[in-house]
Amino acid sequence: MKKLGIIGCGAIGSVVAYAVDRGEVKAELAALYDIVVEKCLDLSNKLLASKPLVCKSLDCLLSAKPDLVVEAASQEAVREYVPGILEQGISVVVLSVGALLDRDLYDKLLGICRSKGSRIYIPTGAVAGIDAIKAASLSGVKRIVLTTRKSPKSISSESLRKLGFNEEIREPTVIYEGTAEEAVKALPFNINVAAALRIASRAPVVVRVIADPSVTRNVHEILVESEASNLRIVVENRPHPENPKTSYIAALSAVQLLKQILEPGINIGT
Repeated sequence: MKKLGIIGCGAIGSVVAYAVDRGEVKAELAALYDIVVEKCLDLSNKLLASKPLVCKSLDCLLSAKPDLVVEAASQEAVREYVPGILEQGISVVVLSVGALLDRDLYDKLLGICRSKGSRIYIPTGAVAGIDAIKAASLSGVKRIVLTTRKSPKSISSESLRKLGFNEEIREPTVIYEGTAEEAVKALPFNINVAAALRIASRAPVVVRVIADPSVTRNVHEILVESEASNLRIVVENRPHPENPKTSYIAALSAVQLLKQILEPGINIGT
């Protein structure tokens, strides 16, 4: 049975850990790591069948000899930890995909993967249609427009302040409009979908983010123009019950990807 390590014991990391603990993902949960070690301890204590090593460093996690590591922490965690993991020939599931829009980091990680035989896996996350967009990219995607509508409560208060919104947002307000590359810097915990679309399409993505107090779900509308197909995709995601900044479906997509990687069988989609 393959051994799994998790970096980041928040909402998504916990969903993955519970799925392994229940046997939904056929793997051994070998190690947990979070810079806030209390999160690891709390999660570990809630597990019924798994007894993972609780770590205070990446070296500790690597000492557990994982076959695969799930990054569910932050863009900074991708920059700091993923290169060293890949260097060990260990593949990584990256949830904080916004980090990969840093071209220098992307090229560095790709080079390590090619030299060490490791891989980076990216779940589809909070959007639909990634398979169709990847297929369309082979013929050429002309443009993608992403409009995201979220409750202000689901957006990082620090990000709102940096964008100039220091007071409570009481009506629908456009808080960001620009490229995917700048969006993941301005809203690092809220707009990974833009990065997933950018990487899948290999085309520029125009991003518009609306903070709307009237909505209770995270709504993504995606318009794709390509030589092969024009797509209009609308996704309405329920926030994760323990972390409104995360869509529940994003956590479940990570679990589904792990099942596809780790279990023999028939897979649908690319």
